[in-house]
Amino acid sequence: MSKIRCFHCNEPVLCGDEFQTRINGQLQTMCCPGCQAVSQAIIDAGLTNYYKFRTEPGKRQNALVPDELSTFSAYDLDEVQADFVHQEGELSEVSLTLDGISCAACAWLIEHKLQHLPGIARVSVNTTTHRALIHYQKAALKLSDILQAIARIGYQAAPYQLDEQEVRSKRDGRRFLIRLGLAGFATMQVMMFALALYSGYFTDLEQEYRDYFRWVSLIFAAPVVFYSAVPFYFSAIRSLLMGKVNMDVAVSIAICGAYVASCIATIQGTGEVYFESVTMFTFFLLLGRYFEQNALQKASVSASNLHKLVPLTARVLRNNKITEIPARQLRLGDVIQVRPGETIAADGQIAAGHSSVNEAMLTGEQLPVEKQAGSDVYAGTINIDQPIEVEVRALGQDQLVAKIIRLQESASHAKPRIAETATRLSGIFSTVILAVAALTWLVWHFYRPEDAFWVTLSVLVATCPCALALATPTAVTCATAQLTKLGIIVRKSSVFETLPIITRVVFDKTGTLTHGELQLHAWQSDAVTDQQAALNIIAHLELGSLHPIARAFSPYLGQSLAMTNISHLVGLGVSGTLDGTLYKVGHFEFACPGADRPHWYQHTDAGQQVWLSQNGTPIGCAVLADRVRQDSADTIRALNQLGISVSIASGDRSEQVNKLAATLGVTEVNAGMLPADKLNYVQSLQQTHKVAMFGDGINDAPVLAGADLSVAMGSGTAIAKNSADTILLGDHLCRFVQAVRIARATRRIIYQNLYWALGYNVLILPLAVTGHVYPYIAALGMSASSLIVVSNSLRLLRMSP
Repeated sequence: MSKIRCFHCNEPVLCGDEFQTRINGQLQTMCCPGCQAVSQAIIDAGLTNYYKFRTEPGKRQNALVPDELSTFSAYDLDEVQADFVHQEGELSEVSLTLDGISCAACAWLIEHKLQHLPGIARVSVNTTTHRALIHYQKAALKLSDILQAIARIGYQAAPYQLDEQEVRSKRDGRRFLIRLGLAGFATMQVMMFALALYSGYFTDLEQEYRDYFRWVSLIFAAPVVFYSAVPFYFSAIRSLLMGKVNMDVAVSIAICGAYVASCIATIQGTGEVYFESVTMFTFFLLLGRYFEQNALQKASVSASNLHKLVPLTARVLRNNKITEIPARQLRLGDVIQVRPGETIAADGQIAAGHSSVNEAMLTGEQLPVEKQAGSDVYAGTINIDQPIEVEVRALGQDQLVAKIIRLQESASHAKPRIAETATRLSGIFSTVILAVAALTWLVWHFYRPEDAFWVTLSVLVATCPCALALATPTAVTCATAQLTKLGIIVRKSSVFETLPIITRVVFDKTGTLTHGELQLHAWQSDAVTDQQAALNIIAHLELGSLHPIARAFSPYLGQSLAMTNISHLVGLGVSGTLDGTLYKVGHFEFACPGADRPHWYQHTDAGQQVWLSQNGTPIGCAVLADRVRQDSADTIRALNQLGISVSIASGDRSEQVNKLAATLGVTEVNAGMLPADKLNYVQSLQQTHKVAMFGDGINDAPVLAGADLSVAMGSGTAIAKNSADTILLGDHLCRFVQAVRIARATRRIIYQNLYWALGYNVLILPLAVTGHVYPYIAALGMSASSLIVVSNSLRLLRMSP
């Protein structure tokens, strides 16, 4: 038996060193051509970290031979996909980074291409982050097929991985700066010669000097046209091949047309040259897009930063020994040790210790949350006070931080109707501009032929609809970043349209206005009854129940009792027998049928009353109360100041609903409502209002689905279960008020951007058509228009969250 093991699958190597792959600078031996080909594909795909962090060997690939292995087949391996593919029921979800995207038409092109592949469920491309979010059926379609389909239309795609994305962004940024720097340098040189040519109109300039200046300008403009402006050409070609027109079509025609015409004029020695307009237009367009990308990156780094908050290593307790290992090598059930001040490396449950944890990265709240044995903790949060031991319950894509990032990714890909309208308008506008430019050339060709070309060039340059395409996505991206800082996750595209026009908010009581956790507020009994013994009896009767009342008594579970004949009566209470004595716990009429209130009982409205009886005789009364959220009253007052009315729709039948409403200043109260009643109530309000419904994200699904906007109070376990439009990760209702303000500001800025973009084009178009705008002035105006739109959107990032 060979002692050499295959580096990829760990099977014995029987063929010597015939098959080898260089990994991390060292030649590694493989057992067969299949493993050699797969390992080489993994290295070629830039996934070297797979071999660095894997915990199990790969699968043997002897069925594969190099000729049959596609360029992207490494991405089909289950062990490689574990890092970036998430399973949602029958669908797989993957986020891809895309190279070569320049505008909304590029996104449409990729979406249109992929939607025709069998097995694709949903595709959305975000032009801000240059990423695509794809849901597909793994059984019907391979990931490599998706990557190949994207490659066939001229784009490069790869699964989004944080470190790889940062490296690619830096590389692309350097390449972009080279294009921009070259265009800027050439513009300065060509403008210097252009000034000499312009002066020739006022003084006599000899023919040989004029030709010299033109030829030098041609040489300096060439690298701008054939290198700096190349991204515009590829974007235009891809658009035309799909039968569409985007803004880069007009840009490419303007650049190439002006350069070719200027070259002909230079060679023939007659006519006008526009080299300075070509270089300046390209420079300003690249400069504008450079500032746009830098600005948009500020608004889209939050999700990436969440990944960075999770530590790379963890101290794991194995065989009574603490060992520091890469966090990726953790397994479910491992117990990790976290010291004060350290970041928790994985989702889990505290197995030992008592401390407080800063969960600001999840909820936006800086105040630490107290945690004890049995409490859930999450990767990326910081242990504050004491050392704790955490049992790992979730890893990788199942961790809360990964779920939040997926929700953010989904939100960033959501396209409000106004954004889709703006995208369609920019495409239509580009087509109209090309038609107007052609008509302009025809008119000027008959009116004043010598000016026809530069007037047409000015029309193409001045009216490039870059600002129109940027008007909505920049604002939505900035707003989403602000909401993320508040601990608010936007799940659906309709939020930014609905939230600003909400006129009524309906609160469910339990879990929204209150914490949803009943606690023992008071105990009443005669002097003979032992309180601890009575509470222990109630705890045993309620043992195993998931009802909130049962959870309120669970801390009082003491000495084990042989309780028998336990019976649960829904809506009434629980009965059971102990040593031949019948005990009942629940409503007074159930626990003490036919009995009068005992002399020791004192009436109270402080909470819900739970009676304990012994053979029908009342022996104790527990008063349970649910703590009101600290900012409930402030939130309702702030909503009223914004012109939003508030009501309560609760399933609680107790007087606590009315008491709570009076405390919070809510005048419209509905108690004892079933889920169907709540839905009917919301639908009746929708006749005159836009209604937002608050719930706990799990219960009351029908009314949450039926409201114009649904808001869930999200916890770590609830995030994956609810389908609300918006999730509040923390316990602060006031964040919703801030979200309303941000949404209203976002709507206002979107309309400002659209009005400016359309107004600018409406103003500049007649001036350009009538020959009042020179090409270089048109280039400057077009770039300034785009920068104004982006700068206006960035004001959202300066709003105080």
